[in-house]
Amino acid sequence: MPQSVSDEITAGVDDLVLLPTLETGVSTAHIFVTGQSELSDLLGKLRMKLDADGMIWVSWPKKASKVPSEVTEDKVREICLPMGLVDIKVCAVDAVWSGLKLVIRKELRAAHRQLQQAAREIAES
Repeated sequence: MPQSVSDEITAGVDDLVLLPTLETGVSTAHIFVTGQSELSDLLGKLRMKLDADGMIWVSWPKKASKVPSEVTEDKVREICLPMGLVDIKVCAVDAVWSGLKLVIRKELRAAHRQLQQAAREIAES
């Protein structure tokens, strides 16, 4: 996460926990990427760990920022849609980063819950 964004997120917040590793049952994730393969890899991993009602914010450098990047809003959609993720919001994170909020398609959430429950049961046995 870029330091400018981390500073903004944590300012005045005492109970926020930023996890450097991925855990099962993720309700919210925010990734910052500049490469398409990095985006595809991270989304694939997060998709399996995401709560059925969770969200993933994907951020990439704006073209005007002059930060080298292979990622655009269209590329995020091109990668996320086949994974069963859809975008529901777009935002300017700061002067450098844009973001799309992704969620699991509604019609896939029940099956996702069942898979997560089965995985938990296997892990507990």
